[in-house]
Amino acid sequence: MILPATAVLTAVWLGILTSISPCPLATNVAAMSFIGKDLSSPRRVLLTGVLYTLGRSLAYAVLAALLIASVFAIPDLSFWLSTYMNQFLGPVLIAVGIVLLGFVHINFATSCVSDKAGERFGRSGSWGAGLLGILFALSFCPVSAALFFGSLLPLAIKNGSSVLLPSAYGAGTGVPVFVFAVLIALGAQWVSKAFQKLVQFEKWARRLTGAIFVIVGTRYCLIYIFEVQL
Repeated sequence: MILPATAVLTAVWLGILTSISPCPLATNVAAMSFIGKDLSSPRRVLLTGVLYTLGRSLAYAVLAALLIASVFAIPDLSFWLSTYMNQFLGPVLIAVGIVLLGFVHINFATSCVSDKAGERFGRSGSWGAGLLGILFALSFCPVSAALFFGSLLPLAIKNGSSVLLPSAYGAGTGVPVFVFAVLIALGAQWVSKAFQKLVQFEKWARRLTGAIFVIVGTRYCLIYIFEVQL
């Protein structure tokens, strides 16, 4: 099955936006700084960053693939989604867009990472960074959860992709982390400057994505729920 390029690019963009959301971004910078502070050479810092990035990307991709494959494995649910996915997608996109625009604030966080576990993996060197990336990826904040559960999963289900789109999303989450690994290898002063600029970019990118989601979701509702010809 050949997926539309727009679906793949959307999955990658959702991954990037997830990774630069405030909670994951702060976690990524803190983790990379902690992991890299005891490494003597830029090459080792860069290797550590690559492994952390791969661990984080792998966790997102595998989790999404397992959830989507589970949905496809349930015939009744799969049939219902294939029949009513467009009607279902409209309200979901609007809800996610409202969260991204900041009109609704949800206070929750889930994490399977304790401070001791993070410290233990961080001290274990380059290979431990991969495990740390996997653990940190499973910590969701409202924005990252909305993007993952409310955007990526419906997109992958709609396109019948349990591997490619989750993998594209996982790769997207790894891009900003890898950039920070390079910056840390170059020098700490680069990280502070890049962090500030990325925070500013994230605000506008999140708002723009939220506005697009609301517009597209409204269009889906009008066409597939209210059967308005546009």
